[in-house]
Amino acid sequence: MLIDTHVHIGKVLDFEMSEEDVIGSMDRYGIDFSLVSDVNAVEFDHAGCLIPKAWQTSQNEVFERTLRFARRYPDRIGAMPWMKLYAETPDDEFIRLLEENRHLVYGVKLHPFHSRVAPDDPRTEAVYDIARRYRLPVVSHTGGCEEARSIHLYNAAIAHPDISFVMVHMDLGTDNSRAIELLGKADNLYGDTTWVPLKSTLKAIERWGSGKLLFGSDNPIDGPDTYLHNKTGDRSLYQEYFNEFRAMISPEDYDNIMYRNAVRLFGIHQD
Repeated sequence: MLIDTHVHIGKVLDFEMSEEDVIGSMDRYGIDFSLVSDVNAVEFDHAGCLIPKAWQTSQNEVFERTLRFARRYPDRIGAMPWMKLYAETPDDEFIRLLEENRHLVYGVKLHPFHSRVAPDDPRTEAVYDIARRYRLPVVSHTGGCEEARSIHLYNAAIAHPDISFVMVHMDLGTDNSRAIELLGKADNLYGDTTWVPLKSTLKAIERWGSGKLLFGSDNPIDGPDTYLHNKTGDRSLYQEYFNEFRAMISPEDYDNIMYRNAVRLFGIHQD
């Protein structure tokens, strides 16, 4: 079984990721279940400039779009609403959508790079109240700007020991060493493999064990064959996770990272 805990839909900025690409790639590369967020919740562009409000999509519309996808494929797609932190706070309509569709929702997604709000900023408390009340893990991008440094997610995990937190990317664009160090300092803090070199994942396993890591990919950010190759046509590092990685660790450790930890952390039902 394979579970991808970090998948997207949506079209905004230079992102263009369709529901058809997600399902098609899952079929092609043997992914059994994906946790999906809609990138249309971005508030700041790649340069850190605020996107005009007229060009943004509201929190509830983003959530509804994610839910519609999960309703079409409830046995294959789980909703992970991307939370807008800079200018919006979850309102009564958001709570209604969550309560009516709780069986489709597996966590909440933060993106400090595209909201420019750190996970330990007071503005995130409304999200953590929801995560606590509905027993949802919090998954957050790390890397790329000060607000997205892993130390801020670690601070949030320490301050909220009753909530599970996942460091997506484990500090994208670095050697991952700082994020790996933080993994062992909070029982409720985990990492994912999205764009993480295999050598860093192996280092994390050696240091803290396989129970701290989850498979994630950003599929289909590089197109419908993200699992196979990147935008330049070079072999995707995810092929290493699907193939070489299996021979480098025990079968139990491999299964933990590729699906068992996700089943446990997010409450994903197995057939």
